[in-house]
Amino acid sequence: MNTLRAKIMANEPGATGAALFFATNERFSVLNDPRYTIFPGFCDVHVHFREPGFSHKETIFSGSRAAAHGGYTAVCTMPNLDPVPDSAQHLAEERAIIERTAVIPVYPYGALTVGERGEEAADLAAMAPDVVAFSDDGRGVQSEEMMRSLMLACKKLGKVLAAHCEENSLLRGGTIHDGAYARAHGHRGICSESEWRPIRRDLKLAAETGAAYHVCHISCAESVDLIRRAKAAGVDVTCETAPHYLILTDQDLKEDGRFKMNPPIRAPKDRAALIEGILDGTIDMIATDHAPHTAEEKSRGLSGSPFGVVGLETAFPALYTHLVKPGVISLEKLVDLMAYAPRRRFGIPRDDGFSVWDLDACETVDPQTFLSAGRATPFAGMELYGNNLLTVHAGQVVYRKQ
Repeated sequence: MNTLRAKIMANEPGATGAALFFATNERFSVLNDPRYTIFPGFCDVHVHFREPGFSHKETIFSGSRAAAHGGYTAVCTMPNLDPVPDSAQHLAEERAIIERTAVIPVYPYGALTVGERGEEAADLAAMAPDVVAFSDDGRGVQSEEMMRSLMLACKKLGKVLAAHCEENSLLRGGTIHDGAYARAHGHRGICSESEWRPIRRDLKLAAETGAAYHVCHISCAESVDLIRRAKAAGVDVTCETAPHYLILTDQDLKEDGRFKMNPPIRAPKDRAALIEGILDGTIDMIATDHAPHTAEEKSRGLSGSPFGVVGLETAFPALYTHLVKPGVISLEKLVDLMAYAPRRRFGIPRDDGFSVWDLDACETVDPQTFLSAGRATPFAGMELYGNNLLTVHAGQVVYRKQ
């Protein structure tokens, strides 16, 4: 076991043919089996566990179990909760639930502004010791002056500012990407400019302030180009995208709420640009933006459903099947995007957690088997390779395939 852990901690992304661990009487025995591959615990810096405030959609317990099923041993929870963690007191409510119920480490974000309303800065200094970073995810900060002051405050505190980039004036009631599918099916579209315009503004501010700036869930070609150029100019910027943007386009949409997320799945040219951004290092990491809702909420179609899909339990199989197996990216690159890069940027400790996968196993995605309370995934019914058999954190089995 020590040899295998050493491989994992030394950034060896896949200890192929290594050992499969089983828990027996709280001790580990080793079964050598060349069919299986061990990966370091994945880390997702963008999940929504909905608690406190919306536990009918997901809880920290159910969300962390879903993460363990997906091979994750660390996740970061976004602050669009009730109460919003915009003060030490409000943050303490979420932290207490995490301590009581999470099966893997869960690192909370603190909100940037009071109530995520973008009008008044939250008590960042009081929360800083207990949060992984700051974000108003779910809402874009509309005021340039507010964003500048927030960047300066985050820089002073040594924290990353993670931005949900969305220009409200450009949304116009849209539900999906403003492209061919929207026009053919009579939907109001969400233009790409609603994403890239605030990114352009924020990159200018990050250059001015020297803040550590992270862009959440980028989805369009223009965003990739802006971030690429900012990195070349020395701006301290990183970004993430999500599996659905790398695999699907608006040509894959159906009249089903499981295809509705924010930002939306965009055009083929955008998917191509995102993949190029992965290949050239512009995109630093992959996060799921796991955002569960109830089955009733997501049954209202593209127009009536809330934004958000689940992703923790399908992320690695979807990316392995659609990017690694066809040779688009290497397995080592995927593991860096999912395990090491997120921890590097957000200062999340590398642990000795790992997961054990059968990469040759192919299964049809059945949301009814998910451990998440959410079931809405655009990958439902898709055949994906990669089956997680076991996830271990801190010497304890946190997931085992039944």
